[in-house]
Amino acid sequence: MSNPHKGRTGIERIIRAAGYSVAGIQAAYRGESAFRQEFWLAVVMLPAAFWLGRDWVEVALLAGSVILVLIVELLNSAIEAAIDRISFELHELSKRAKDIASAAVMLSLLLCAAIWLAALWQRLGAAA
Repeated sequence: MSNPHKGRTGIERIIRAAGYSVAGIQAAYRGESAFRQEFWLAVVMLPAAFWLGRDWVEVALLAGSVILVLIVELLNSAIEAAIDRISFELHELSKRAKDIASAAVMLSLLLCAAIWLAALWQRLGAAA
């Protein structure tokens, strides 16, 4: 027995997949205050990456670290939603999964901050 939701191919599959992705971003934006905060920081930081970065590698690191935070936050939100779908009951495995996903967000934020601070130091601190 095949999955009835997996029968699409070609351009129809791509269009539907893009629609699901947009719906996911909208759901995260509406339902997750952390994602909204990180989204608006990204709106400011992504253009700043082009000013701060001295070449395409630096711009890619700066912008990529910001996008990585959004990606990890989306995965964290998906894990939380899946666990909440199963049960709101407090359970050690549910807590562990949510804590691990939260730790992944924290590590992505720390990585982003380290990359940006290093770039700022190189661009502004070294000039002083």
